[in-house]
Amino acid sequence: MINKIYVKALNFIKENFVFLIFLCLIIFLGLFRLPYNLYIGGGIINLEDRLEVTNEKKINGSYNLAYVKSVRATIPMYLLSYVFDWERESIEEVKIDESDNAKDIWEREKLYLQEANDSAIIAAFKESSEYIKINKELLKVLYVEKDSETDLQIGDTILEINDIPLKEFADIKDIIKDFAVGSKIKVKYLRDSDEHIGYFVLREIKGEKKAGLYLIKLFDYETEKKVKLKFKNSEGGSSGGFMTSLAIYTKLTGIDLLRGRKVVGTGTIDNNGNIGEIGGVKYKLMGAVKSKADIFFVPEKNYDEALKVKNEKNYNIDLVMVKTLGEAINYLKGN
Repeated sequence: MINKIYVKALNFIKENFVFLIFLCLIIFLGLFRLPYNLYIGGGIINLEDRLEVTNEKKINGSYNLAYVKSVRATIPMYLLSYVFDWERESIEEVKIDESDNAKDIWEREKLYLQEANDSAIIAAFKESSEYIKINKELLKVLYVEKDSETDLQIGDTILEINDIPLKEFADIKDIIKDFAVGSKIKVKYLRDSDEHIGYFVLREIKGEKKAGLYLIKLFDYETEKKVKLKFKNSEGGSSGGFMTSLAIYTKLTGIDLLRGRKVVGTGTIDNNGNIGEIGGVKYKLMGAVKSKADIFFVPEKNYDEALKVKNEKNYNIDLVMVKTLGEAINYLKGN
């Protein structure tokens, strides 16, 4: 019985050899991933699905985040990128060094989202004059240099250095200034809600004493009105900070800035409401137009590129350059 099956299989392979080789080649081309990301279009996310504020009022219209659709390149997709004018980005370009991997890169994107959310909340509360008290900065590890000697990993929150609690970033310099290069310094840190004791060895980098760690600032704060953000695990990055802050401001104040309009925008934001540049603006604008948005807010440094795309494609959308959260609010109030 086994011999008969073997003979049939062998005959099938001989009779269809060329076809099977061709099929294997097609599968290989379709599955083999090149070290490139392709940016193939844009879309929007309605912030009503991501945001809740205590005692908020429902308002007609919507605030929307703009995002870029990206995929990892296969050979056919890479070739098609020249036909459809998709942008290509080498994986090496988003690495900090050769030891970086996809997991590290994504962990950083999640931290950037947390930073953007904290900044969005603080900026909105400041702009609306609602009560907010910032207790301290939360210093999280964004990146560990490859030659650093330490227990710390991406995402860890540093609580104490040499048994001294940290309240802000400047505390680190004050603590390590009296240690010699090569000193092994005790660190208390938080990882996955558990406290740990570890260390880092002090290094000299460009003439300064450093831990070999890059940190990102989040915040411990108190508010009377509570804000709940519900981003998905698949979402990351900082470019939604500005629009998130604008939506929070509207829910805090109850001012009807939208008046039934669909508003899309992009841009980072800091605690003081300053809006920063982002990448992929042309795809984000395309996504806004495709969704029939009325207004597209764009950071100052991305405005020229967005305006060029709008004019080339004759888009019917109000393209508005903004530098601060306050500017965006005033524009909506007056238009």
